[in-house]
Amino acid sequence: MATNLTVLAAQPRNEFGKGAARRLRRDGRVPVVVYGLGLEPMHVHVDILEFQAILRNEGVNAVLELEVEGEQHLVMVKAVDQNVLTLNVDHADLLNVKRGEKVEVDIPVVFEGEPAPGALVTQDADVITVLADVLNIPEEITIDVEGLEIGHQITAGDIQMPANCELVTEADHLIINIVEPQEEELPEPGEDVEEPAEPEADNGAEDAEGDNAEGETEE
Repeated sequence: MATNLTVLAAQPRNEFGKGAARRLRRDGRVPVVVYGLGLEPMHVHVDILEFQAILRNEGVNAVLELEVEGEQHLVMVKAVDQNVLTLNVDHADLLNVKRGEKVEVDIPVVFEGEPAPGALVTQDADVITVLADVLNIPEEITIDVEGLEIGHQITAGDIQMPANCELVTEADHLIINIVEPQEEELPEPGEDVEEPAEPEADNGAEDAEGDNAEGETEE
């Protein structure tokens, strides 16, 4: 949850296009667009190491103060594009917000504990959508599965919502399912494994070869 907000310095972008974006990344900068709350879209760039540290420490829904030319804007990370090879951030969208506002966000769901002996936990959804106070967005929601028996299910509506959060995901959306492990069937020791049948000889081709041979002999 956001308490002491991180301040991230940004500089306005003066060049646009793929070439300009590549030059920024080469210099250790990330192209960023800021929008929302009646604000004209603002194109800036930030230090890649500082920005990635914020994501690592505060999560994908990080809220921070973005400082641009002496002015501070309260923003929330809305979208991040990562390079598929280096995993570095290539581009980011930041949403301009205000204190006291509620925003719709996807919150990661994790589970803790061990189910009953012989049971297995399967997770059908990794996130749920909630409406949360912008300065009190939970980093994740934890579900306790300790001792749960086979057949037990947990839906979004079963989850205790953190303070200042309202569930947006459908209440009957399945999150956790406690199931019986499926054993893979293996061949019994000594059991013959059926081998693919060998292709049959092409009698037609053999007959044709025989006819040709006879014709040559007659000549």
